[in-house]
Amino acid sequence: QVQLVESGGGLVQAGGSLRLSCAASGSIRMLNTMGWYRQAPGKQRELVASITRIGNTDYADSMKDRVTISRDNAKNTVYLQMNSLKPDDTAVYICTARTTVLYWGRGTQVTVSS
Repeated sequence: QVQLVESGGGLVQAGGSLRLSCAASGSIRMLNTMGWYRQAPGKQRELVASITRIGNTDYADSMKDRVTISRDNAKNTVYLQMNSLKPDDTAVYICTARTTVLYWGRGTQVTVSS
């Protein structure tokens, strides 16, 4: 089992920035890809970004110019730096981590006011 705890969400004005963190614990020896999804009210959950253990990244087209994903393998932590936030970015941001299965965190709320 892998436990994921997100932090860093909150309320920010449009144009602002936030940095989300997600710390993994538990059976982390086989931890490979980590990532972030988001789910807005009434919308499907969508991938924001992912990063492999060796640092290969993938970004959703909707945010790729405004977010940067990174990870610290020594701390088993993945980060998501989000800049130039828009009200449409308001969502619950959910951390994921993959071993032989995909684990999900509980999410952290990001609210962007206009």
